[in-house]
Amino acid sequence: MRHGVSWREALITWGRVALLSFGGPAGQIAVMHRIVVEEKRWIGESRFLHALNYCMLLPGPEAQQLAVYIGWLMHRTLGGLVAGILFVLPGAAAIMALSIVYAVYGAVGAVQALFFGLKAAVLAVVVEAVLRIGRRALRNRTMVALAAAAFLAIFVVGVPFPWIIVAAGLAGYLGHRLGLAGFQPAGAHGPSAGHGLAEGQSRLGEATPEHCRPSGRRLALVLAIALPLWLVPVAVALGTGSVFADIGLFFSKMAVVTFGGAYAVLAYVAQEAVQAYGWLRPGEMLDGLGMAETTPGPLIMVLQFVGFMAAFRTPGALDPLVAGILGGLMTTWVTFVPCFMFIFAGGPYIEALRGNRALGAALSAITAAVVGIILNLAVWFALHTMFGEVAAVPHLALELPVWSSLDPWALALAAGAMLALFRLRLGLIATLALCAAAGVALHLLGLR
Repeated sequence: MRHGVSWREALITWGRVALLSFGGPAGQIAVMHRIVVEEKRWIGESRFLHALNYCMLLPGPEAQQLAVYIGWLMHRTLGGLVAGILFVLPGAAAIMALSIVYAVYGAVGAVQALFFGLKAAVLAVVVEAVLRIGRRALRNRTMVALAAAAFLAIFVVGVPFPWIIVAAGLAGYLGHRLGLAGFQPAGAHGPSAGHGLAEGQSRLGEATPEHCRPSGRRLALVLAIALPLWLVPVAVALGTGSVFADIGLFFSKMAVVTFGGAYAVLAYVAQEAVQAYGWLRPGEMLDGLGMAETTPGPLIMVLQFVGFMAAFRTPGALDPLVAGILGGLMTTWVTFVPCFMFIFAGGPYIEALRGNRALGAALSAITAAVVGIILNLAVWFALHTMFGEVAAVPHLALELPVWSSLDPWALALAAGAMLALFRLRLGLIATLALCAAAGVALHLLGLR
């Protein structure tokens, strides 16, 4: 192999990334960057950001798609499949097991306490990820201003995520064409970038691998394989007239409109699952989100919990647990198969545009805006982790904490987790384990 990355090293590396990918997309991307760019030096900083920018534009879980993209760069289509499947597998198994426990045993106090402790640790992980990604993407005051504008637009006004992305991309493109210094992409997209690992120093190198070059024949082959893999199971389910038909159609639609990741679509999914379909009871979506936040893998894996509960409660002639497992698997299948298709079909064309400076400026601006979006997610998570109540501001999307509902133990655990990560540098796994143990201890002592 020209880049010298063996299959054994690839399998071990992607396994590590998968098992350490807690805390939603921000934390997962940070973990991937630390291992793939800083530690393994597979690809350089500019190539990582270029791939990330493309994945940010796609519907679906951007961290998983980024894993597919990098795996494809390093080891062709099989490498992308291995990276993407390994990234999903631990979370899918964990959510399936937790869904079974949840459906059969309900909310057990000790389990809730475990999740309570983990949530505090995950909040610290997300804050660390925002800082890490921000240091890379916010290379000048213009990019900082874009991130701030994106944060205010979504947090205060509630501007839809796709519109923020489009506006940022246009700003970057026009700013570059007008010659504005703040929109020049060299700091984040050229081989000579002075930030992070240069492409020439990476194991892949600066050149575009032969298998990453655009080909109409290859594009047709990808679509001819991926579209049936995605849609045939849905068509089979439609023939049964069961809940699996609704699951297949609903989550296939989600797969192409989930811009901005899980948080961007949770409100719509919750509304449909509770009110339209009756799959979940009010509040259960947050329980599923708690599972997804505190297990490795994409945060959007919460959809598997929704599919499980949908089939579990309307099993038809099947055993409820069997139906739930099939419903969860159907949801996961139609959610992630399109992700592989988007990368294998579009990746070669994005690689061909890697040297386009105007596109680089647009993508750099998008990355800066996404930092603001992720900051919004971190603030949202903090509000709903540490406060029992939040108050909506009329005519705005802004939510303010009800200070009387502050949970002092949640605040204390979050502060302890940040101390462990930032000051003591205990590492992700140790911090998660300590916070989980602290949550259980509080429950056993009757303090919460």
